Amino acid sequence: MSEHAAHQHETQHDTHDGGPGLPDGTAADAAATWDERYRSKPQMWSGKPNPQLVREAGGLRPGKALDLGCGEGADAIWLAQQGWTVTAVDVSAVALDRARSHEKAALARESVHAGEGAIASRITWQQADLEQWQPGKSFDLVTTQFLHSQELAWQGPLRTAAAAVKPGGTLLVVGHHPDRLPPWGGAGHHHREMFYTGDELVQALGLDGPEWQLEVQTSRERPVTGPEGQHATIADVVVRATRLP
Repeated sequence: MSEHAAHQHETQHDTHDGGPGLPDGTAADAAATWDERYRSKPQMWSGKPNPQLVREAGGLRPGKALDLGCGEGADAIWLAQQGWTVTAVDVSAVALDRARSHEKAALARESVHAGEGAIASRITWQQADLEQWQPGKSFDLVTTQFLHSQELAWQGPLRTAAAAVKPGGTLLVVGHHPDRLPPWGGAGHHHREMFYTGDELVQALGLDGPEWQLEVQTSRERPVTGPEGQHATIADVVVRATRLP
């Protein structure tokens, strides 16, 4: 998902950068649904990388990264700027078109500062139904941010994310804590099954098993601003784990 909800008016996935698939429909249904949601606003998310991604991945050695549910691309672009080669996946063609435009603008700025030639893209943008998509390879870092939706159970895509981490690699999952949601979130926030605690996430993904070393399992507060300028404090569930060699 990649853009945090601190400056947004709704929960991510119904929420974030990226649209999942619909369990009772086709991939085309999912794409159409999320394309329409993105078309409803000129910009859905803040354009800034998620703060938990910056905090948790900022010290990692760059390699190959997967951003699952990349949406308008802020997280993927930030990772590329840190030296990562990124595969960024989302169901929405509208979101990916915006992401490519944002990357093009970022590359143009970098090229000016570099003073010589264009800087090559480090990102492969890929459209896919997150319920069905399989990566076909493994990554040094797999990140998925705020993958919450009434249309898609989070367990399937997040298990796909975990399975894509290579030995020695890092899994980073961030989501809204179900007990600390924005008070202006509307009906979507009453769907408890959309959200997870750290314990629920660890258990569902088997991160307490022998294949994994759990590095971070916490809930972090942060301030958010609502559609009418309201202020509240919510909490992010943050889980980071290393797949053991």
